[in-house]
Amino acid sequence: MIPFSPPYIDSSVEQEVLESLRSGWITSGPKVRALEDEVEAYTGAQACVCVNSWTSGAIMMLKWFGIGEGDEVIVPAYTYSATALAVLHAGAIPVMVDIGDDFVVNAESISKAITSKTKAVIPVDIGGWPVDYDAILKVLKEKKHLFEAKNNRQNQLGRVLLISDAAHSFGATYKEKYCNSADIIIYSFHAVKNLSTAEGGAIILNLPQPFDNASLKPELKRYALNGQSKDALSKTQAGNWRYDILELGFKYNMPDICAAIGLAQIRIYPQLLQERVRIFKKYYELFSKYEWATFPPESDSTRTTSAHLYMLRIKGITEDEREQMIQCISEQGVSVNVHFIPMPMMTLFKNLGYTIEDYPNTYKQYACEISLPIYPQLTDKQVAIVVQTVAESYKKVKE
Repeated sequence: MIPFSPPYIDSSVEQEVLESLRSGWITSGPKVRALEDEVEAYTGAQACVCVNSWTSGAIMMLKWFGIGEGDEVIVPAYTYSATALAVLHAGAIPVMVDIGDDFVVNAESISKAITSKTKAVIPVDIGGWPVDYDAILKVLKEKKHLFEAKNNRQNQLGRVLLISDAAHSFGATYKEKYCNSADIIIYSFHAVKNLSTAEGGAIILNLPQPFDNASLKPELKRYALNGQSKDALSKTQAGNWRYDILELGFKYNMPDICAAIGLAQIRIYPQLLQERVRIFKKYYELFSKYEWATFPPESDSTRTTSAHLYMLRIKGITEDEREQMIQCISEQGVSVNVHFIPMPMMTLFKNLGYTIEDYPNTYKQYACEISLPIYPQLTDKQVAIVVQTVAESYKKVKE
């Protein structure tokens, strides 16, 4: 049995978690601060704020920017539903656009969707493959005459906010850097992600002047903790119990018990990422002899993937044939998945008026996609078994 995506838990993770448990401090405290420091050091970020999920981080930053009722936020139709759910929770309208053959949105489709109601764009680095952020940012600057600011923060930026849904792309690079890609980058540290805290995420601040990202960090940490003037750890100091509620905040803070897992992993993350890339390349090598295999992108002149998913596409098959292949593969003890069911095919979004017929390339990529196991513990021998099993399943279904 080859599982799809087990978490990476070694003795260093166990030790870090035990240390947190034995310290008597398991909610937000020193390990969260340490993880934020490590993320900043690894990515070169000016400021990092850890939260309890990607979704929480996205809702919080949309609300922080003053996005709400009547506003529009552009998102790809091909992504996990959290991208659009965060927009809905903020009270705004998700405007979905189609994707390209590399699974991600491009600047041209975003440009066509921008209106005077557009307040943010959230492109998604599907599978860990970054979008072309400079091209999108160029469009946002060219369209700034359409932007209608509603508050001081929006006035300061003077254009549509660019938020990177980097849930899959911790460790991916764009122009040889980790986080120069957008105004705000939000990572997910969910259980199946490259870097995990079981549940969690991180907001990276990369806002242009006149914003001061470093000084925004304590403000956003407060915003993620009910708008409270002191965190719980600070309140434990002698005579320091008194606090105030300064604003209408959220309860989105990450606890130390979760941060401990990520803290152990990030210290060896270069090796973990290297192992994922090894598997990515091995799949490419072994599938190269099959003319029906279409590979996910690994790198180009400006981008490298984080190898979070291996999103194989099978040429010339229907959605039903893809389902038959998955059944055959699963019966042989190999666990695979599909990323993702497009949002317009989900009941919630269909009821809101979205229809998959408006996103033909999204459906085309989805209908023939099978996500294969990829994680550091996977051996070359297991990769070969996966490839052989997929090939045999294709032969059963198509030949």
